[in-house]
Amino acid sequence: MSHSHTHHTMAPSGQGTVVLNIGNGVGALLIHTPGRLHGHEIEVSPIDDPGTRTHAAVRARYVRGGVMWSVVIDSLPAGPYTVWRDPVTPLAEVDVPDGGVGEFTWPVEATVAA
Repeated sequence: MSHSHTHHTMAPSGQGTVVLNIGNGVGALLIHTPGRLHGHEIEVSPIDDPGTRTHAAVRARYVRGGVMWSVVIDSLPAGPYTVWRDPVTPLAEVDVPDGGVGEFTWPVEATVAA
């Protein structure tokens, strides 16, 4: 299984601190999560290649209305992706648009492996 692995700070992101690499066949995915997932790594993979995964940690993001928790993964080739609940359980399928940002909301009742 191939796995892109970069660790980032768990500190909250400040206003205007997210820059996305998107365009010409490349998009991004924004996954909204419950706050209880703060710090958890969320993995995604192309639907046709579940062994090639990329991940990012859930972080607090301060917005005008308060705080929200989310994962932002950019530089993804456009197409359909699997969002993984844990290393072996798929949770959902989402589309990453060409030059755009796909969004997914993690179901409140869905758990993750500890």
